[in-house]
Amino acid sequence: MNGSGSESFSAEEKAAITQRAAENRADARRLSAEARAAADSTAVAEKIAAMSDPDRSLAERLGVIVGEVAPDLVPKLYYGQPGWAKAGKVVVFFRSGIDDKARYSTLGFSGMAALDDESGLWPTSYAVTKITDASAVLIAEWVARAAR
Repeated sequence: MNGSGSESFSAEEKAAITQRAAENRADARRLSAEARAAADSTAVAEKIAAMSDPDRSLAERLGVIVGEVAPDLVPKLYYGQPGWAKAGKVVVFFRSGIDDKARYSTLGFSGMAALDDESGLWPTSYAVTKITDASAVLIAEWVARAAR
């Protein structure tokens, strides 16, 4: 209060209240974003853990590769399957062939992936039945490029 005995706030006090309210809103958004990120990470880990092999092993290996070459990408479910996102948008994802009742699983890249090249033609998904040392190198290159 301004000390004059009235029940109104001074301009400085109003400014301080406004500033503190903005700080509280920013804290709430940050905490919400952190809580969402933690929940997303847990959901992806649970999804992968619930998969049957070989898909579980493939998704785990992909998660390790993504974490090594694109640590800014964070886990996020994408149509109920593991994905890794930048600024809330999934860039790379894994689709379980077992869950999809398909012949193979899929490593895919969304429209957010920076895979564009001058030819005007580039793949956005790959069939995956195993990840060898050689294919891990290719995947790491694609993920690093996609995450730029």
